[in-house]
Amino acid sequence: MKTRFFFLLKLYAAYVVTSVFMKLVFLMYNHSAADFSFTDVLQVLRHGLIMDCSVAGYLIALPLLTTMISVWLPSYKWWRPALLLYTSLIGFALSMIFVSDCALYPFWQFKLDAMALSYLDSPKSAISSVSIGYVLIGITCIIVLALAIFLIQYICVPKKANRCKPLPTTLLLLLFGGLAFIGVRGGFGKSTMNVGTVYFSDNMFLNHAAVNPAFNLLYSSFKAKNFDKMCRFYTTEEADKIYRSAGYSTQSVNSDSLLNTMRPNIVLVVIEGFGGTFVEHLHGEKNVTPRFDSLINEGVFFSNFYANSFRTDRGLVSILSGYPAFPELSVLHFPEKAQSLGSIGQSLAEHGYSTDFLYGGDINFKNIKGYLLSNGFQKATGDTYFPGKTRTTHAWGVTDAIAFDTLFRQIERKPQSYPWFTTFLTLASHEPWIVPFERSGLDKVANSMAYVDDCIGKFIDKLKKTPAWKNMLVIFLPDHGIGYPEGLTEADIRRCHVPMLWVGGAVKQPQVVDKICCQTDLAATLLGQMGIEHSSFTFSRDVMSKGYHPLALHTFDNGFALIDSTGYSIYDLTSSKTLSSCPRESADRITLGKAILQKNIEDFIDR
Repeated sequence: MKTRFFFLLKLYAAYVVTSVFMKLVFLMYNHSAADFSFTDVLQVLRHGLIMDCSVAGYLIALPLLTTMISVWLPSYKWWRPALLLYTSLIGFALSMIFVSDCALYPFWQFKLDAMALSYLDSPKSAISSVSIGYVLIGITCIIVLALAIFLIQYICVPKKANRCKPLPTTLLLLLFGGLAFIGVRGGFGKSTMNVGTVYFSDNMFLNHAAVNPAFNLLYSSFKAKNFDKMCRFYTTEEADKIYRSAGYSTQSVNSDSLLNTMRPNIVLVVIEGFGGTFVEHLHGEKNVTPRFDSLINEGVFFSNFYANSFRTDRGLVSILSGYPAFPELSVLHFPEKAQSLGSIGQSLAEHGYSTDFLYGGDINFKNIKGYLLSNGFQKATGDTYFPGKTRTTHAWGVTDAIAFDTLFRQIERKPQSYPWFTTFLTLASHEPWIVPFERSGLDKVANSMAYVDDCIGKFIDKLKKTPAWKNMLVIFLPDHGIGYPEGLTEADIRRCHVPMLWVGGAVKQPQVVDKICCQTDLAATLLGQMGIEHSSFTFSRDVMSKGYHPLALHTFDNGFALIDSTGYSIYDLTSSKTLSSCPRESADRITLGKAILQKNIEDFIDR
């Protein structure tokens, strides 16, 4: 029993040590990519260890299974040869991955992923830009490393194993398997292991060094789709022509001014699920958001504002990067593409702003942390920042009242010598809708929104008493809407109609902006107000620009809604049917929506 258990333990440790060693090799080989210190190396190893354990858990699965089987069979002489065959294949595969990752990083500047597999169809093209000598050195390194990894595994495999008691041995092995599984998923948190879990720095090279290339290859392979077949409705020329008719322009032309300062301190509050059906000013439920409704009279309210998607991870990308959401995929599942987007945080950081992100939940969820740190946010803070006893005050983490108080204290401590940009994502207005608050006459969903509304009111009340308020812009908008009242589906335009409100001492005067717009337009509109160039935000438009064309696109699970000055159409791509439209069905709106989706996916493919 001990022989089998310790064999698996040693093999698991060997995989972890091998991964750690290869991180050191990666750092040494690519040392010219960035300056780093010995402390940075230790940080890379420390943060990357959890992913190395995850990879080891995957690799140990088959040896664990065969070991359990061997315990119950009368003959187990096959066990050692089978293990040696497996370890030889694993040695070769790991060496291929590790060497390729080291060698390709200087050219690609991102970790080995599923895109590399596409070159297998044309290996001649893949090596055409390097010398024969370079290829031969690479092959030699692969062979040497494969032999080294195999030798390490060979030492771990027992030369013989005595007969043991099946039941207690199996129970011990199951315990080991359970612990390995915890390592595979990255612990006990709500989010499972993803690339962003190991990101820890605003230096992307150090983040990349912490990523295990075997995990990244596996992760990206599972997430990969045949993008070339997605949203292909027209020829490229036809799509371009239709797209141009929408008047998409990133320019700010004689924009109407909303602010009384060009460099305000900015607080961006992204409210979980805060749909327009809860806001009385948008003909929503009464007595749910009285504090928010009262603030509308003090700020700039965008009354014809729409969410780009139906999920938080997609909404964040639309808000922060001005990048459209897709019906069938989340950009955050593709780290190498997500890091190419840029963000409001990155643009502001380039103009002297300090940038940070606060969330009371698991910041690694859906690779959010990785996305933020790779796009200009100098600090991304999640639930582990908060005291332990507060982390379970909501099903998703730290309840909003506590998180808002933390946000306020952080703002109080910020120096006024340079500008700052803080983004805060709430979480309490989410299933299971349990909050430490009760307003009579409301169901639990509306009550959770009322709780967030109460938190917002108290937060603004405290900010108004600080000297910082005079130069502050606070922007409120949701990550997406929700299906409320019960039965509200994506076929109803109210599902994606959401509020956006700008308040603070930096606001010139209260007003209502009734132009049709959406989450992707925040980036260009905000940066345009600040006189900051924003042409890199290809799909973001300055709502206050004289050349703005009113248009909003919302996507959901294999469908979209297109809203423009003629009305709206909601279309299901699976059935190829219009779900609803106003004032009447419009083939032109459907055509335009399809063309925009096609242009969006073409841009995504090219990144």
